[in-house]
Amino acid sequence: MKTLKLIKMKNRAKDPATTGWAVSGLGLIVSSLGAKMVDRKIGAGILGFGLAHVILGQLDRFRPTIKKHSWS
Repeated sequence: MKTLKLIKMKNRAKDPATTGWAVSGLGLIVSSLGAKMVDRKIGAGILGFGLAHVILGQLDRFRPTIKKHSWS
């Protein structure tokens, strides 16, 4: 049973749509860090960098090549 679960996880990691979710998740973490530091100029930059990652990660999920080769 564990072997089957590991195989499914490995196949999901190879799914092209997973990249978009990973980039968005990283952007969410960076955005939350920047939001806590927004009173300084560097905090605003970090917030913008994180939000850009969220947007680009979601746009990456809707590319035609990703949708064509995606399993779901």
